[in-house]
Amino acid sequence: MPWKMLQLVILILTGLSGCASIGPGTVTRDRFDYVTAISDSWKAQMLFNLVKLRYGDAPVFLDIASVITQTGVQGTVGVSGSWWQNPFSSFAGVTAAGTYGEKPTVTYAPLSGEKFARSLMTPIPPAAILSFLQAGYPADVVLRLAVHAVNGIHSRYGYGARARDADPEFYVLIAKLRSIQESGEIGLRVTKTGNQTGSVLVFSKKPNPAVEADRATVRKLLGLDPQAHEFNVVYGSVAANDHEIALLTRSVLEVLTDLSSYIDAPAANVEQKRTFPSPAPEIVNGAPVPALIRILSSSQKPDDAFAAVPYGKDWYWIDDKDFASKRLFSFIMFLFTLTDTGDKQGAPIITVPVG
Repeated sequence: MPWKMLQLVILILTGLSGCASIGPGTVTRDRFDYVTAISDSWKAQMLFNLVKLRYGDAPVFLDIASVITQTGVQGTVGVSGSWWQNPFSSFAGVTAAGTYGEKPTVTYAPLSGEKFARSLMTPIPPAAILSFLQAGYPADVVLRLAVHAVNGIHSRYGYGARARDADPEFYVLIAKLRSIQESGEIGLRVTKTGNQTGSVLVFSKKPNPAVEADRATVRKLLGLDPQAHEFNVVYGSVAANDHEIALLTRSVLEVLTDLSSYIDAPAANVEQKRTFPSPAPEIVNGAPVPALIRILSSSQKPDDAFAAVPYGKDWYWIDDKDFASKRLFSFIMFLFTLTDTGDKQGAPIITVPVG
């Protein structure tokens, strides 16, 4: 083989060996793309199930258990040529071909059976409610969303046979709790006796004239000891004594069904009895109580939506400029994850071939 031809072959092989590793370069791109796709599908699934509940349809949740992607490059190089003693008769030819392939493996796990019942139908633990308050989520929003009653004072519920307006004292209570929360004069303490874990709501003992009246109002509304600063928080409808706060919490399914009542269903669907009319807004101090969430409907796919899904002949969506609705929608997805009490099953073991 002529020396020039040999140099060409060595150069090609050296170049191929320098491009052998492609894995690290795909990590950033693949992770971002898959996170975006999973996030968008999760939002769409949650919104779709809210709409299904609005129309009396059964919700179905499908979890993504694992995502594995295999990336590979294959290439071939061929060299052909002829050479004679006459330098003007030499000939050399090089051919190259390559393929790039990606083989994703996505494993889905439907939420059903006992795991469905535990995740969706078990009441949210009172400790989780206090944890949300401790983390800074607004007390009025959390209690409107996740609690049926506090020491017998009922919140609004907008779905089915249990539909009702809130007790007049409820909005006073949550407004005062929000004020105390914003002052930083409320806290959480966890107690443990044997295998039992309890939660204690603590009002600061430091004098604070700015919130003292609010704390007195909360104690009075809930029938608590006016001098006490610590109150056991339990699940239930009625407190056992004046040192206890009973939270009748909702399940995730009840949270979702209540939120579905805020969906702006097309008038034609209501007239045709496909769904129930939207409840009238509550009036407090002469003004309507703002809806927890605004989910709009239209006959065409919206252009600027935080999340949008088709159902029947219409589209249902959350406006991307409606920050309050986006924040609450993200909160219920977080709530859904946090209150998943089903047994954690490990992802399936998948062997990915190398080469």
